[in-house]
Amino acid sequence: MSAKRYAGIHNELQGGMTPTANIIRDAWVFGLIPEEETCEGWTVQGIDDLYDKVSAAWAPYGHLVSNLPAELRERHARIYEAAVSRARAAGWDPDRLEED
Repeated sequence: MSAKRYAGIHNELQGGMTPTANIIRDAWVFGLIPEEETCEGWTVQGIDDLYDKVSAAWAPYGHLVSNLPAELRERHARIYEAAVSRARAAGWDPDRLEED
């Protein structure tokens, strides 16, 4: 039996506005993986391991963007603004999710 594999952040429905995609974006912010890494083909265990590293990276900042140093805060803003733009272009509508 083969392990379940992740589709990749750019292959998720509606632009990847999911908890898994947030882990990947946060890993980009902290430089844990290169921004070109989409995690396509990763196993659940690989994503779980990345989550642990991301959580540890956030810990000194209380898991709050406002506590990040300027360089990381700017990188976070750039990455997440691009993600929202991509998701909206793919049909993601956060208001529609609240209505469902």
